[in-house]
This record gives sequence, structure tokens and C-alpha cells, in this order.
Amino acid sequence: MPQNLGSSPASGRRIVITGGGSGIGLAAARLFLEHGDRVVISGRQAARLASASAALANIAGASDRLKTISADLSTPQGAAALNDQAVAFLGAIDILVNNAGLNVKERTIAELNTERWREVLGGNLDSAFLTTQAFLPTFRKQKEGFIVYINSIAGLRGNPLGGAAYVAAKFALRGWATALAVEEKPNGLRVSSIFPGEVNTPILEARPNPVTAEHKESILQPEDVARAIFFLSSLPARATIPELIITPSKATYI
Repeated sequence: MPQNLGSSPASGRRIVITGGGSGIGLAAARLFLEHGDRVVISGRQAARLASASAALANIAGASDRLKTISADLSTPQGAAALNDQAVAFLGAIDILVNNAGLNVKERTIAELNTERWREVLGGNLDSAFLTTQAFLPTFRKQKEGFIVYINSIAGLRGNPLGGAAYVAAKFALRGWATALAVEEKPNGLRVSSIFPGEVNTPILEARPNPVTAEHKESILQPEDVARAIFFLSSLPARATIPELIITPSKATYI
């Protein structure tokens, strides 16, 4: 049964979620499907998408309302293909959740090289930029739509935990989202960014030091951030929350 989130929007919305094969993206896909929406999830790994599809198969009607699309969104071709296939399946797009992201173990400036720098910026910043650019003609034609970016606390403060490249990518992503919101407002596009603290997702496997099971249980879970996404996307068109911070209760946010 879907979780009680208070006043829910009409079902049947058309959602695209990048990085939907696991973690926050998968949790968000489940929540939208449980509330009757139609969902496209994308990711780079076909096997992970297949596993996600199987995990969502127990939701009533999911087989007709869910599509998985394998795409490398750090390339213009991959982003354009996602838009084309998503529109072909959904007919139009109401909500785009830019959730795709990654990190690497080489996080200090002393460890970084050009290849790793480009990998992190490609997976976190370029992918969001290219996906947005690919979907903008669709939103402009509709004269309405909502984009939510899953940023990070690292996009607000330069904590060494995330690493220099990740911090740079997320700070830039915040600037991009702000500029986009201003420029596309006349076209009816609303934009929000979510800044989660630590979340128990597969990205933790890229930490330089192993994360204990106890620590994973004490931080945010993917479902927590998914509920924030659902809340933002459920506001009426007259309301927008530009930025939302969500952290583990035990965390000290400075």
C-alpha cells in the first residue's frame, strides 16, 4: 500500500527519473508508481535496471506504467535518446528527476588526476546539464513542467568527505539550477534542488574507507529523500520550493 503522505496529487502524472536503477532513484520510482503515476527510469547499467524493474513488479499495474531505458547521460546522444524514448512512452513529461550521480575514491586534490576529475564532473554536472537541455524543448512546448535536482550537502559547503571534484560539481549544479529557474520561468518550468546529507545508497561503496553497517543504518535512507521528492513534486503549480535541505537527525549541519 502507498504511504500516507497527506494530500496527494491526481494520479497518472508522467515522471522521468535518472539514476533510477538503485538508491534514491529507485525509491522515488516506487513511490510514484504506488500513487498511480507513470514512470521512466534510466541508468547506465542494463543489469541494474532489470533488477530495479523486477523489484517494482509487485506494484499493481507497474508492468504497464514503468519503462526502463539504458543511457549514458554524460553524452549528448544518450540524453537525447532518453528524451525521445521517454516522450514516445509517456506522451509528455510532467516531472524530471535529475538524480544520476557518482563519486570516486580519489577525493583529495593531491590524488585527483584529469581522468578522475572529468569522470566526476561528467557523472554529476554534465549529465544534469545534457539531460536538461535534451528535455527543455519538450517542457517549452508544453509551457509547463517541473525539474528537481538531487544535489548534495557537498553543494553547499566544501566538506572534504565528498572530495574536491564532487564538491566542485555539486556547487556548479546549484548555480545551474538557479540560472535555469530564472530563465525558464516564463515557459512555465518550475525548478527545485534537494541537498541531502549522508544517504545509504551504493555511492557509499566509493568511499575511501569502508562504511560500517551500523553507520549505514543511522543515516538517511533512500526512502527519506524519495518522500522529499514526492512532496516537492506534489505542490500546486503556483508554489515552488527552490531549495530543500534534508540531513540525518544526528548530523551537525554548519
